[in-house]
Amino acid sequence: MSPDPLRMAIVAAARRWIGTPYRHQAARRGVGCDCLGLVAGVWADVYGAMPDYDRSYSADWAESAGAGEPLLGACKARCSAVFVGDEQAGDLLVFRWSPHVAAKHLAIMAGPAMMIHARERHAVCETALTGWWQRRLAAVFAFPFHGDFSAAR
Repeated sequence: MSPDPLRMAIVAAARRWIGTPYRHQAARRGVGCDCLGLVAGVWADVYGAMPDYDRSYSADWAESAGAGEPLLGACKARCSAVFVGDEQAGDLLVFRWSPHVAAKHLAIMAGPAMMIHARERHAVCETALTGWWQRRLAAVFAFPFHGDFSAAR
């Protein structure tokens, strides 16, 4: 079976963002982005236009899940869920730091046990999806093929 051209395009676009510095609420390749800005930027690279999304989200990774799950909810509303363990290159990975905090981090699956993401104090990088990350994996979604991220975080 040959690789899916769209999945290959998503991963190739994400790799072009490697080295972009972390900047909260930014989405500009080579200048700065956060994890949501990376996903929005990859969307623009693949589909030709930046999606609309709310950039007024907090940088607090330890927000209580009692305040809601805007990132997880936006992904559920706009993307097709994938069973954890069935993720493929090009899928969105959604993470939470601990069981009682809201999901606040996104990555793009790059290949077997590898992901591309932006996180505070680090430039966009391709890194191993280690056990540490796997234990924090809240959900997996097929990269959004329609819609926007207007309520993503």
